[in-house]
Amino acid sequence: MSFGAIADDYDRLRPRAPTEAVDWLLPDDCRSAVDVGAGTGLLSRALADRVAQVTAVEPDPRMRAVLRARSPGVRVLAGTGEAIPLPDASVDGVFASSAWHWMEPDRAVPEIARVLRDGGRFGVIWTSRDRESGWLHDLDLARAASAVDPAAGSRRGHHEVELPEGAAFTEIETRSFAFGRAMTLDDFVDMYATTSRLITASPRDRATELARLRAALRERFPDSAQIDVPMRSRCWRADRVRRYP
Repeated sequence: MSFGAIADDYDRLRPRAPTEAVDWLLPDDCRSAVDVGAGTGLLSRALADRVAQVTAVEPDPRMRAVLRARSPGVRVLAGTGEAIPLPDASVDGVFASSAWHWMEPDRAVPEIARVLRDGGRFGVIWTSRDRESGWLHDLDLARAASAVDPAAGSRRGHHEVELPEGAAFTEIETRSFAFGRAMTLDDFVDMYATTSRLITASPRDRATELARLRAALRERFPDSAQIDVPMRSRCWRADRVRRYP
């Protein structure tokens, strides 16, 4: 629930997934889709460009307020991946973005299977800066951030989907999409500040980390008004098995 405190910045600064990544996630003839852990609606709006009926499910009222204001045509509901307020077998696709690693797979996966129609699509997409690419790898931002959150490394992998035993899904596939995003140095620093580690850090630790990042960027890009930030969307998808043979 920490992200609601910076909902406007989150919506403005977090990267959008490229169109080819969203297209890869969607099944053919998808007429209804759900975005669970929808945040401010970055994925919801991308789905709404392709799907007739999109429902966004988000637990934080502050995030939902931004979602409603900026996502016309998207139905917005309070809920979580573990408790989706929709009937059984009612939608063609259920999708999650960066919120997936906050969910409990043992509860969320059966709940997603419940609301999906037979053959419906479950998809997850993580879109963020590509820490292993180019100058981002050199800066080693992930290691620097771990000093603010010593427990960060103990959390479940952010780019993994762990299906519980007996999960009603098949045809599992993964794919990755690389792209670039032009940003000012200030916007890049502000985007980095929207991570949970920085939101929940002490004011002193947050200021120290952001100052370190800003200094490193100015050293690497002394004369640049904008920088090209390597980005990547990592995608996972699977189809719901039929309830009856």
